[in-house]
Amino acid sequence: MQVSDLINCGVYIFTPDIFAAIEDVSINREGRGNLRRLSSFEALQSATRTLPKDFVRLDQDILSPLAGKKKLYTYETNDFWEQIKTPGLSLKCSELYLAQFRYTSPHLLASGDVHPSAKIGPNVSISANVRVGAGVRLIGCIVLDDVEVKENAVVINSIVGWKSSLGRWSRVQADGDYSAKLGITILGEAVTVEDEVVVINSIVLPHKILNVSVQDEIIL
Repeated sequence: MQVSDLINCGVYIFTPDIFAAIEDVSINREGRGNLRRLSSFEALQSATRTLPKDFVRLDQDILSPLAGKKKLYTYETNDFWEQIKTPGLSLKCSELYLAQFRYTSPHLLASGDVHPSAKIGPNVSISANVRVGAGVRLIGCIVLDDVEVKENAVVINSIVGWKSSLGRWSRVQADGDYSAKLGITILGEAVTVEDEVVVINSIVLPHKILNVSVQDEIIL
């Protein structure tokens, strides 16, 4: 048996004809009981309750028959691949893209409105119309559009949402454990962190104003 060194990244592009294939599977279910392989979901369901009437296995019911009819094709790429199963992995992927662009497309790494005394990096993504004040420190973070980071603020292992504002001497940081639920700090859209407030390992929903420090919290 030959084992491929390629992986399936789980990204598919279908034409509308895919709905006809799904409908065919739903109609022709009589042979389902004689199939030799069960998905893990089916095995679990069979031990507890009956399968949903419209249950369809993408890999076995849809993709395999399409491949047999030569209606399914693959696109092979040599770029890196990383699953994003937690918010923290967005930072990891950003780091990978930045490293790639430094060598393949350095012209895509644009500059922004950053004060000369601010220290940026490593692995920092700054989006359009971001304003970074004097003495700011940014490490391992994604700063989205229209954010203002005021003087001497610090952002580490965090994602700062659109139109947010970080006050003077504030700190937005996290441990950087990409797989943990609160391994990074995430500020939603239009969050205001007032002067000298510290936010650690927390998730803050949009349009919140933080005037006290928080740690290991989800601010609804």
